[in-house]
Amino acid sequence: MELTPQDIEIMLDKILLRTEKPGRYVGGEYNQVIKNWDSITTKVCLVFPDLYDLGISNLGLSILYETINLRADALSERAYHPWLDMEALMRQEQIPLYSLETKHPLSQFDIIAFTLPYETLYTNTLNILDLARIPLKSAERDANAPLVIAGGHACYNPEAMADFIDAFVIGEGEEVIHDIVNTFQTWKTSGQDRSVLLKSLSTIWGVYIPSLYQVEYQSDGTISSFNPQSSDVPSRIKKRIVAKLPPPPTHLLVPNIDVVHNRVSIEIMRGCTRGCRFCHAGMINRPIRERPVKEILEGIKTSLDQTGYEEIALLSLSSSDYTHIEELVQTITDEFQGQNLKIALPSLRIESFSIDLMEKLHDSRSGGGFTLAPEAASEKMRNIINKPISSEALINTTRDIYARGWTTIKLYFMIGLPFETIEDIQAIADLCKQVLREGHKVKGKRINLNVGISTFVPKTHTPFQWVGSDTIEQIQSKLNFLRSELRVPGIKPTWTDPHSTMLESWLSRGDRKLGAVILQAWKKGAKFDAWQDQFNYNTWVEAFNDCQVSPEFYSHRERNLDEILPWDHISSGVKKDFLKKDYQASLNQQQRPDCREQCYACGIMTDFRSVRDSNQVEWMCP
Repeated sequence: MELTPQDIEIMLDKILLRTEKPGRYVGGEYNQVIKNWDSITTKVCLVFPDLYDLGISNLGLSILYETINLRADALSERAYHPWLDMEALMRQEQIPLYSLETKHPLSQFDIIAFTLPYETLYTNTLNILDLARIPLKSAERDANAPLVIAGGHACYNPEAMADFIDAFVIGEGEEVIHDIVNTFQTWKTSGQDRSVLLKSLSTIWGVYIPSLYQVEYQSDGTISSFNPQSSDVPSRIKKRIVAKLPPPPTHLLVPNIDVVHNRVSIEIMRGCTRGCRFCHAGMINRPIRERPVKEILEGIKTSLDQTGYEEIALLSLSSSDYTHIEELVQTITDEFQGQNLKIALPSLRIESFSIDLMEKLHDSRSGGGFTLAPEAASEKMRNIINKPISSEALINTTRDIYARGWTTIKLYFMIGLPFETIEDIQAIADLCKQVLREGHKVKGKRINLNVGISTFVPKTHTPFQWVGSDTIEQIQSKLNFLRSELRVPGIKPTWTDPHSTMLESWLSRGDRKLGAVILQAWKKGAKFDAWQDQFNYNTWVEAFNDCQVSPEFYSHRERNLDEILPWDHISSGVKKDFLKKDYQASLNQQQRPDCREQCYACGIMTDFRSVRDSNQVEWMCP
């Protein structure tokens, strides 16, 4: 017999005070939406498969929560992954995972919608299904089980999770979620088999149903063909986009506890024209769409009134590329002058213009620091990755930052990039030391330089999707070199664990054979793989061995340009031919200027011109 919300409330009273942070599990946040369960046609549970502390501020989940709850015939509630202490108590007391709003078990919802922004959430996703008592595999779910869908950046290669997800949303969710709800409602009243629902969903732009496709492999493990099982199923799934960004969510949930981002997040622009060859987000979020200054300002005002927050984050992939950024900054400065409002403007270009913007917004010099992301330190590597910024420009910018009163700068670099040599690693250390010396000239010994070192992972739908990643030994050697070189007073380096890099490399370019590995790793206890203190590399190695699958096949192997890739049936709007040409340009250390200056026919206009024209929306694309 299924537990009722009242049963769960009683059981929670017995265990919550035995957890580290009970506020994660009780709901009741300001701005939460509770509807009459019995009068609503379709119930959707939005799930972020990580801690409440991270998930509650996720912008994608906030957008879906607000837009679904605006419907009279649907509701959306939320669930997150419990921490270890709460999970143990839930399993001990046989409490299924439940929604925070009404405490209904997830198995009683019509649709379970996972947000998957990164691949290291895969085992958490399985664990949530298990905690919710929902069959892990799509093939094992009958008509009474919830429809399990997933969306997010990690879904642009959905194949590793194809066994477990009924339907993937490829692209942006604001409109497609309503198409899914409508299709579900039509199917529900028809009384037909679950297979009919999946077939109907496959006709929606941006929805991919893995069970409707058959993958064939060659003897070397590569894919020989990818075939729809019937002629009325699309051979390629084109990403869903919105022609014009809808108004931002403003009734944001105010968490019960201190979380990672206690702030209002307003998306000012979607997409990027910079063309960094390593950047997955920059490729898949094309084309550029901007929000009007007036709409952004109205969103800020309403959000502050509705939440009481004292910090605003203006989000985009390249904030200083927003066409009206100076007007926006000046308007915000004038509107909120004297209110002690903190404004975060991430993703700034390396130039004095960025410093001017930060100074206008708020006095960041009193705390925190100034963050820049050169990514590479040698001219050769910047040409290869298409990051056109000179060392001289970086030095001048950092000198200007210190001179204007900031005492801390953080620089982000990436190692393991294609065609990298030890000289390129040495250039990172040399550049950091030069920045520190320039800081000493203008501010003395009081200045600090934090250096973040991440490791490159070849990502799908980018020009580098064909290259192999470094081995653990290569990564460790480069990190050891940098640790030695950066052992300088005033410089504080941090870096990504090479073992975590390997997992991301395996999962991000995996095919359907990885489903068995993910399941086996979960059975062996893998979860919270994004958390350094919880991730167990050996568990994954054992899972690969148990399944007789080679991890090196996915991480270190260089792909042939003519190889059928596991994600080739997923269209990001950027043509594979364009990615090939851009990859070949990298081999010649050839840069492509910002595509606002010149169109390179990446394909985004070919695929989506009708969407733009029919909505009479002017995109930032020729």
